[in-house]
Amino acid sequence: MEHSKQGSKQLSVRAIEAMRPGDKVKTDGAENTGLRVTCGSSGLKTFTYRYRSPETGKLVQVKIGNFPGMKLAEARLEVSKMKELRAKGICPKAERDRQLQAEKEAKAARAKAEAVTAYTVTDLVEQYLTEVIEDRTVTDPRTGEKRRVPGARKPKGQWEVRRTLHNDAVRVLGHKPAAEVKRKDVVDLIKEILDRGARVQAGNVLREFIAAYEYAIGLERLPDDFPNPAWLAKASLKTARIRMSPNKGKRVLSDKELASVLAWLPGSGYSPTQKNVMRFTLWTGCRTGEV
Repeated sequence: MEHSKQGSKQLSVRAIEAMRPGDKVKTDGAENTGLRVTCGSSGLKTFTYRYRSPETGKLVQVKIGNFPGMKLAEARLEVSKMKELRAKGICPKAERDRQLQAEKEAKAARAKAEAVTAYTVTDLVEQYLTEVIEDRTVTDPRTGEKRRVPGARKPKGQWEVRRTLHNDAVRVLGHKPAAEVKRKDVVDLIKEILDRGARVQAGNVLREFIAAYEYAIGLERLPDDFPNPAWLAKASLKTARIRMSPNKGKRVLSDKELASVLAWLPGSGYSPTQKNVMRFTLWTGCRTGEV
C-alpha cells in the first residue's frame, strides 16, 4: 500500500510540461502507483518513486530522474523494475545504495592497483632516501612553520646510501614496478655485484634494499600480502652459503710501524675520542667492538 493519495487519472507529458514552481505534486494512475513528479523553485521537474520498504517497513522516496531528460515512459519502466524488486523483498533505494557503494569500492580498488603498478623501484628508493636517510624540510600543518629534520645518516652516510642504491638497485631494477620484483630478481642483482668482486658492496645494497622495501610496505604503498623480495633473497643467499662480508684481515703492524702510528696519532685530524679509542686499541690489542 502506497502512502500518498493517488488519483485514477494517469500522468501525461502535457501535464508535466505545464507544471510551474509551487504546483502540487502530481502522481500517476493506479498502474504506476508511487510515481510522482515535483517542480522545484528553479522549474526543474523531478520523477520520484515513493513506497514502503519491505526491508525496514519505513516510507521511502527515491529519485528516478529529471524531466525532460528522462521521458515519462522511462520513469514508468523504472518504477516497474523497482516494484519487481519489492516483490522479492528488496528495497530499491537500499539496493541502489549498495550498488553505488560497490562501484565506489571497485573504483577505489582500481585506483589503488594503478597506483601500485605506477610505483617503480626508482620511486621506492627515492622515497626511502628522501624520507628516511637524508635531511629534509617539513612544514608544521598547524603553524605553517618549516623546520629541518635530520636524516637517519650523517651527510657522508646519506651520500653513500644514495650512491649504493642508485649504482646497482636502481640501475638494474629501477624501471620495474616495485610490486613486480621477485626474489630471483634481487638474487640476480646481488650475484652480479659479487661476480665483479664487490662483496662488501653486495651486502650494503642488500641491506639498504631490504630497508627501502620495508619502509614502502609500512606505508602501504604495496599490497597487504606483498612479501619483501629483498628479505627472501637474503634468505636464499644465506641458504646457499654465499658470503657478503670481507675476508678476515691478516695484516699486522710491525713494531716500527706501531711506533710510527703512535707518534703520528696526537697531531692527526681525529677527534679526542677517536684518538683515545685508537690508542687504547693499539696498546691493549682488544677488539674494536669491545673498546
